[in-house]
Amino acid sequence: MNGEANIVTRDTKSACEVGQQSLFYHGQAKDFVDLHEQVETSVNLLDSLESFLSTFQKDLSSVSGQISELQERSKDIDNRLKSRRRIEKPLSSLLSDLAIPPSLAIIILDTDVGEPWIATITNFERRLDLLKVRSRVKAARDLGDVAEGLRIVAATKLRAFFLALLQPIRTSVTTNMQVMQTSIFVKYRALYAFLQRQAPNVAGEFQKAYTGTARTYYETGFRRYVRSLGWIKARTPEKPEPIISGNGDNGGPYLDQDRLAYAKIDGPSVILAYMADDKTHEEPIEAILRSLFLVLMDNATAEYAFIAVFFRSESFAPPLAMETNSALFSPTATLLSPDIGFDDRRSNAGSETGTHVSRPFGGNGHGTRDVTARPGLMDKAERAPLDAIWKQILDPVLEYCKVWHFMTPSYFRGTNNTQTFVTTILEPMPQAVPLLTMIRLTEAVITEVQKRDCSPLENFLFTMRLQLWPAFQKIMSEHCDVLRKLAEGGTTSYFNRAVSTTDVSVANICNRYVVMFNSFIILTDQEEETMIFSNLLRLRQELTKLIARHTENINDDVAKATKQSAMYEVLLQGLNKGTHLSTHPKSQKEIAYWAEKEEEARRRIVSIAQSRRIGKR
Repeated sequence: MNGEANIVTRDTKSACEVGQQSLFYHGQAKDFVDLHEQVETSVNLLDSLESFLSTFQKDLSSVSGQISELQERSKDIDNRLKSRRRIEKPLSSLLSDLAIPPSLAIIILDTDVGEPWIATITNFERRLDLLKVRSRVKAARDLGDVAEGLRIVAATKLRAFFLALLQPIRTSVTTNMQVMQTSIFVKYRALYAFLQRQAPNVAGEFQKAYTGTARTYYETGFRRYVRSLGWIKARTPEKPEPIISGNGDNGGPYLDQDRLAYAKIDGPSVILAYMADDKTHEEPIEAILRSLFLVLMDNATAEYAFIAVFFRSESFAPPLAMETNSALFSPTATLLSPDIGFDDRRSNAGSETGTHVSRPFGGNGHGTRDVTARPGLMDKAERAPLDAIWKQILDPVLEYCKVWHFMTPSYFRGTNNTQTFVTTILEPMPQAVPLLTMIRLTEAVITEVQKRDCSPLENFLFTMRLQLWPAFQKIMSEHCDVLRKLAEGGTTSYFNRAVSTTDVSVANICNRYVVMFNSFIILTDQEEETMIFSNLLRLRQELTKLIARHTENINDDVAKATKQSAMYEVLLQGLNKGTHLSTHPKSQKEIAYWAEKEEEARRRIVSIAQSRRIGKR
């Protein structure tokens, strides 16, 4: 019973609890309904969110694909940009090279040749060469005809321009050639170089025209100048005098330092052409030769320097910056003009860095210029065409230096009295000292010409010198022969005179020998020169024999020795004049020789006097 009662009790409690719970849930039903609705709402929201996320994922995948595509396109664009940047400069350069600026074409087509053409032609030639190099480019081929037309126009205008520059030189010999060359021709050197490379036929035509014009210019100028020198020479004929000539009544020979100065380039002023108008003006033969050689040297070397600068061939190398031609020459000297506007300055010696020249034939004095492009730096092949141009221009001048027209009566009668220059100065034969002076002058001019790198003129002067030395040897041999024959008591053949020996005549011969010896010493820098001192040795031997022969007829030995001592003393006094002469080794040997002779004569005098005193005892 108790068990059943417990069960009933538990059931009752459970029913109560269920009732309570039912009441609790019934009271919370609304909350549960609200919660349910919220859950359903959340589920709906989640479903919507899921749908949205699903759509977003699809959109995101689509955007990702588009971004990838854009990245690929960006890379492609970047690569194309880099490629175009790589070809930008070459393409720009190509377009710049191929294009002919309108301003360039306008200058060539519509303007006269002038300074603006220098830069324009250089630019145009660069474009011409580039068009030829890029001939495979269609644009270059299209522009070829235009460029060729401009080239023809430029060549035509430059031809007329350069030929017009020659007109003043053709019309008057007084036109200053040097000014034309340095101020005009050299300034427009780039234009002529363009013709050499782009229009060689036109360049060759102008070269021939210049050669003919310059040839006529120099030929006319030198013909007039040489004629003036001929007038002066005709007023001062020098007769050949043997060493035995003269009797000492007019004071005897003397050492003429002024005439010896003509042996050097740095000497007296040259003879100016207008001086020939003064009928009283006279000059020695060596002064005339010196003037002719200096004028020839200055003109010939300056012309060669100009030819080497202007007519040399060179490849086209456009400068980074256009430079003026003023650095090519620099003022150094004034002009010599044989006709008008003379300045009496001599030629300036050339240096190792340039060539200083004095130019003739100019109407006004203008400074000459230094040539920086030295011909000596060129090889033989480069110099050959330049030498040919120079020879074509200067050949008539060299002939006038060889061939001298003298104003003699036959000239005025209309006969052609033409003699070679060397023959003219050697007929009649000049004296030995003037002849050696002219030889030394020729050697000095050769040295200066070598400094100025003018080999064609150097060859001409060598020929002149080779013709002077045999004449010198001949006159010295004549002097030796005349002394020998006089000592033997005969007559001369060359001078055709018979001279007896007297104290005065022998003393005069001694003086002439001293003057000749001292002059040779002054004109000779080398201690040993066979041609000079071998002849002096022969002359001294013959003079010694002459003195011995002159005194051999004196019966009194003391008087004979005294006379010989007096002759030797005359020689010693002459040789000892001037310390600059006695310091030369050959002069010292000469003095020692005659001093020994004089001492021997004095010893004989003393010995004979002592013997006579002993005999009287």
